[in-house]
Amino acid sequence: MSFASFISSRITFKSKRTFSKLIVRIAIIGIMLGLGVMILSLAIVKGFKHEIRNKVRGFGGDIRVVKFDLNNSYESSPVETDPVFEKRALKSPYISRMMPVATKPGIIKANNEIEGVVLKGVDKTYDWAYFKTTLVAGGMINFADSVEAQKEVMISQTTADRLKLKVGDKLLMYFIQEPLRKRQFKVKGIFNVGVEEIDKTFVIGSLSLVNRLNDWKPNEIGQYEIRVSDFDHLADAAEALNSFLPVKLKSYTIEEDYPSIFEWLNLLDVNFVVMLVLMMAVAVINMISALLIMILERTAMIGMFKAMGASNWEIRKVFLINAAYLIGVGLLLGNLLGIGLGYFQQKTHFFALDQASYYMKFVPVEFNAFDIIALNLGTMMVCLLVLMIPSSLVSRISPVKAIQFK
Repeated sequence: MSFASFISSRITFKSKRTFSKLIVRIAIIGIMLGLGVMILSLAIVKGFKHEIRNKVRGFGGDIRVVKFDLNNSYESSPVETDPVFEKRALKSPYISRMMPVATKPGIIKANNEIEGVVLKGVDKTYDWAYFKTTLVAGGMINFADSVEAQKEVMISQTTADRLKLKVGDKLLMYFIQEPLRKRQFKVKGIFNVGVEEIDKTFVIGSLSLVNRLNDWKPNEIGQYEIRVSDFDHLADAAEALNSFLPVKLKSYTIEEDYPSIFEWLNLLDVNFVVMLVLMMAVAVINMISALLIMILERTAMIGMFKAMGASNWEIRKVFLINAAYLIGVGLLLGNLLGIGLGYFQQKTHFFALDQASYYMKFVPVEFNAFDIIALNLGTMMVCLLVLMIPSSLVSRISPVKAIQFK
């Protein structure tokens, strides 16, 4: 064992502290709170981004491919299905699924109430995995019976509450066109995405019904909804798709369709960086204060070691090793605090949110082992590097004055 390690272990474990005892405890608590808050902040930010992103892309896909025209309304322009394009797109490593859909605005009348909505038509190839997680009551549209499927719709909880509807109820939907058309539907299911822009707007129905209402050809659809294999490579997927996209078509990513939501999610990253800097500053300041007091408390000991021939660096290492131990204790407690509270929230959803403002009813938490390890190592390295500055006070202590001070 080296000189610095031996002396550090003695003053750490077998020494009775005097006036530095309180400040050391405060420093440990500061590191514990700082790391705990950083772990929770990052887990909550990741949880928010993951949950909200999945809500939006679960309903609308990751990329929309529509007709290349000036139509920016909810009324889909007809697009002929292109088997060659579909086959080539599905061969791309970035794309996992393609689904034909179409949208058509309408007005629902039920219980002497009216509500403007957009009917989103889908078919049997639609991916219902996400909707199953948002289903409040009822079930999915049964496309096994194509005739019956055209008489069923799924509405949001928001629309159901406004129109006083429940599963099994009948409603009339009017489609503004020439001539005016109306259809009677039965509520097959009620969903709650939690995103106001979606819940207030869309109703899910049959693609073949939209096709008939618009007098389209059997091979015409409104658009393709595309799911990517990895959302982190959304830009790469869009670029690859555009490289072989037919000239009559254009694509929009989900980030382009809902810019306000994704801009808000990006702002969460800025908030976390600010929180990270503040918490790191608190931990560093506390450790600097503790180290300075420990050095001043051991002034006589430093003078004796210098008189016996110890170098300034050897003595500085004594205090740096001692500080590393204190930081380690703070990190251990910080991990217990941050991960413990996060795990508690994951299991109980104790901390609730206003869904109208935050798109969900509880604070989401998502842990990542790499993030936790990086925060621990980063905190340890920053604290030790910054502590090199106050430890230089050792070189200013004169052996003669230090011994006289004793």
